Amino acid sequence: MIIQVFSAFWAIALFSILTDTPKKFLPYAAFSGAFAWWAYLVINELTHSTLQAAFFSILAVAFLSHILARIKKAPVTVFLIAGILPSVPGAGIYRTVYYLIQGDQALSMYYLVVTLHTAGAIALAIFITDSVVNLVHLYHEGSHARRN
Repeated sequence: MIIQVFSAFWAIALFSILTDTPKKFLPYAAFSGAFAWWAYLVINELTHSTLQAAFFSILAVAFLSHILARIKKAPVTVFLIAGILPSVPGAGIYRTVYYLIQGDQALSMYYLVVTLHTAGAIALAIFITDSVVNLVHLYHEGSHARRN
């Protein structure tokens, strides 16, 4: 697991360089990706469900991205894009097309459904995190307005 997390760190660091992430944010973006992959591996080991692992790891990395964005005064997407990258269902998309080309409709549909579920779980986790963060900000702003 350590080798996988270390590899994820460097893969995301190199991806971040390719996508012109500012140099001062590279280690944090790489950490975000490594953290996401570590969380995915741990949750998958506990639940034996790639769907739950994708959802909860992205939920955690989305919160981490918001925290890093506040600390580093950067857009959330700098850390979020790097963080979700390890969980993107690229292999599922590949298998969907591969079995479609091979003429195996059943396996193609199976991988399509799994891929769409994973993509939906990722989107839902990001939506939930952003909603919670927005509610906290609204509550925090409201408490300041009442004091003044």
